Amino acid sequence: MPNHPIVHVEFSSKDRQKDGKFYSELFGWKMTHMEEMGYTMFDPGSELGGGLAPIGDNMPAGSTMVHVETEDIEATLAKVASLGGKQLVPKTEIPGMGWFALFVDLSGNTVGLYTAMQRSG
Repeated sequence: MPNHPIVHVEFSSKDRQKDGKFYSELFGWKMTHMEEMGYTMFDPGSELGGGLAPIGDNMPAGSTMVHVETEDIEATLAKVASLGGKQLVPKTEIPGMGWFALFVDLSGNTVGLYTAMQRSG
């Protein structure tokens, strides 16, 4: 059975600049504001990083979302549906990084899927 680690954590954010400063000063996390995407990445200095996502339909205020790595987003979304979950966002490219999708589990939790872009080197 393949390993599906949690690879990214997101916190909802009313103001990414203020929240970024808060977490940077509190924990020493490095913040990268990606204005073109309306998103802020944080690097806590460990393998698992994350981001500050704007509050919206898929990210209500006060929510935290995890993203799970998968080799095949479409197959995983099909399995989600077969088990009674619901796709929220189909496979979507994150330019230069990879792809993500969102689904809702049986209890209403929003969960992200992520596949990294293969880099040659």
